[in-house]
Amino acid sequence: MSQSIAASPDRLLPADPGTRSIARSLLAQVQDLPIISPHGHVDAAVLEQNTPFPDPAALLVSPDHYVTRLIHASGVPLEHLRPQAGAQAHGSAAAPESRAVWRAFCEAWPLFDGTASGYWLRDQFHSVFGLEQEISGATADASYDAISARLQEADFRPRQLFKDFNIEVLATTDDPLDDLAAHKALAADPTFHGRVLPTFRPDAYLNPANPAWGGNVERLIAAAGDGGSGFAGYLTALENRRRYFVDHGAVSADHGVRTPRTLKLDAADAERLFERARAGEATAAEREDFEAHMMYQMARMSVEDGLVMTIHPGSFRNHHTDTFNKYGADTGHDIPFAIDYTASIRPVLQDFGNNQDFHLVLFTMDETVYSRELAPLAGFYPSVYLGAPWWFLDAPDAMLRFRSAVTETAGFSRSSGFIDDTRAFCSIPARHDASRRIEASFLARLVAEHRISEDRARDIIVDLVDGSPRRVFKL
Repeated sequence: MSQSIAASPDRLLPADPGTRSIARSLLAQVQDLPIISPHGHVDAAVLEQNTPFPDPAALLVSPDHYVTRLIHASGVPLEHLRPQAGAQAHGSAAAPESRAVWRAFCEAWPLFDGTASGYWLRDQFHSVFGLEQEISGATADASYDAISARLQEADFRPRQLFKDFNIEVLATTDDPLDDLAAHKALAADPTFHGRVLPTFRPDAYLNPANPAWGGNVERLIAAAGDGGSGFAGYLTALENRRRYFVDHGAVSADHGVRTPRTLKLDAADAERLFERARAGEATAAEREDFEAHMMYQMARMSVEDGLVMTIHPGSFRNHHTDTFNKYGADTGHDIPFAIDYTASIRPVLQDFGNNQDFHLVLFTMDETVYSRELAPLAGFYPSVYLGAPWWFLDAPDAMLRFRSAVTETAGFSRSSGFIDDTRAFCSIPARHDASRRIEASFLARLVAEHRISEDRARDIIVDLVDGSPRRVFKL
């Protein structure tokens, strides 16, 4: 197989020649538009400090659970691919040798045929790193050396790539007590062009099932509770930190919850659950009730301070305990499960769903809810927007299924725009390019079937790529 398939101008476009011709024309409308990335996980300090990228394996393999999980499934132990959690503290080797990791990856490269990860990586190898040959076990050392040389070039630094990738807006994900120093420095730097926005991510402060919750709450109240205490001081502290984020450019608050359940409690019941959780006396059901009530409170605060509320539910985190103990979180064994949105989110929508200043973006890894729940919700409530296909679903065929599932009910206007949700900085242009090609492909089929006009399709694709994320995330 030749690496040249990554350079094909027709990659991901329809096979039918007539439909492909329409898709090419639509893609040309958006191919050069700037990248708007309103949700992701790149560390702002990487851009602020213009930190050089590490070696090929540490950049592209070891931290990427999309990659290591599939190689692990083929029988390669994770210790051959990534460092163990706390390895240095226990006196063991901190990480496997980089070139050995890269060789294992190259030998496993055929496993990625047909996968989204394979598509993104092949695109990066061609367009970002300039590799001219398909990687394989036989070319492992040559590709490692070629990428290493590229990483050492003076212009291959985060700030230059931010410009080369044509990124206009990049949102990060941040702890509520983060001082946002990197964001402040970038905003004040006249040599940096672009917006790097913080995102308020309060999960560790809302869920009493988190072992660190009690300590987090104490630090939060001490830092931002205005001298208050108890549940009132806790709410005040959350409100104050949200305002701090807004003052430093934040446009959204993100919630990585197990389920999208929300619950409205009266003040006395909420206070009681809060104190029981602080004392370590809350039952599992009470902890879940408290978190669900705090999701309601987060919606109430979003109505007041204007932060867009995004919800990312439906992942069974750390499915394999031994792997979590050895390697920590986000190491490839988070598994999707079925969720319910209609009943779960109703308490929030009862009170705030018709508030047009409240923007609620709902994501899922459970495709069954697209047409059954999410599209009907977004097709009625002014506040509800459809989050882009996420995680296991941000793949070409899954993105097409998303469009097919939601468009006939909710149209195109209720979409959030593409969300890359990535820590892999060098993959950002590949992911956005893939999304633009999929949108062009879907719209081209509607044009070919005489369901919309080509002129209208041109307007729609520009709005999906550029207008929607600006509108939904209040940019």
